[in-house]
Amino acid sequence: MTGHSDAAAGGAARHVPVLLNEVLEALAPHAGGRYLDGTFGAGGYTKAILDAAPGASLLGLDRDPSAIAGGADLVAAMAGRLILSQANFGELAEEAERFKMVPLDGVVLDIGVSSMQLDQAERGFSFRFDGPLDMRMSGQGQSAADIVNEAEEGLLANIFYHYGEERRSRAVARAVVEARRKAPLATTKQLADLVAGIVRGEPGGAHPATRVFQALRIAVNDELGELVRALHAAETGLKPGGRLVVVTFHSLEDRIVKQFFAERSGRVPAGSRHAPAVAAAQPTFRLVSKGAVGPSEAEMRVNPRARSAKLRAAERNDAPARRAEAGLVALSTVPDPQPRRRP
Repeated sequence: MTGHSDAAAGGAARHVPVLLNEVLEALAPHAGGRYLDGTFGAGGYTKAILDAAPGASLLGLDRDPSAIAGGADLVAAMAGRLILSQANFGELAEEAERFKMVPLDGVVLDIGVSSMQLDQAERGFSFRFDGPLDMRMSGQGQSAADIVNEAEEGLLANIFYHYGEERRSRAVARAVVEARRKAPLATTKQLADLVAGIVRGEPGGAHPATRVFQALRIAVNDELGELVRALHAAETGLKPGGRLVVVTFHSLEDRIVKQFFAERSGRVPAGSRHAPAVAAAQPTFRLVSKGAVGPSEAEMRVNPRARSAKLRAAERNDAPARRAEAGLVALSTVPDPQPRRRP
């Protein structure tokens, strides 16, 4: 994957795996190891991992059937070392068990939408092309058009604000509801034009509809929920010494990964007389690097979509896996709309 950054729905870019050298350094693949690429995409990370580790095997997951079909040549070239499966990365523990790949030596996740998906008008991810308002990575389930035309105004506003960090979320939601009373919003251009009439764009900045499109894509594909499930699943599937490497592209994703690693590595905030210290649970990971790793200036020049990428990595220890953190689940979920107050 190339990731999506704040320009996810905007300009074209060649398909380039982001932070590839940094991913390999953090993952440290070794000969004979078992690895899982939870976001196979065009196979950039997968090929690099298998090339770097003779005799290693890898299970690649992707919810997009076109990505799985496109990986057939790589599967053949790897001569039994690569298995591909159409599945959400939140199911990685079950998939690894199904294909007898546990325990895993490493898991890599590149969160977001690929340039291949953005550049296909019929997928409805991008406002650069006028296409159906779809955005479904798997091609199944509720589409962006379904949400835009059926969701209650308060829920729409919360989606735009929580998943897109759109400051004018309420005004956009109100405009959507007014527009759909006349006719359903069916295309990317219709929605982009509507938002552009509400949100002021900055000269030389991103398109005014960028945050709304991001929010809808995250909602349609439950991207943050999948991320939370994948982090906990990796904790279950990794062997002691196995590594989890995650590349994110916006603050919502990075916040979840940062908090997960902080909690799982024993970095619990100190207490005070107002908030007593919480008893720290046994750490399950050791941080591989302090803080997030970003792209070099050279990489950003070659691939502008890399500019907002952040890599975080941690190494599993032998402590038992813990249950899901309620705080992380809350971060991934859109709050319910508050009931309107009567005058």
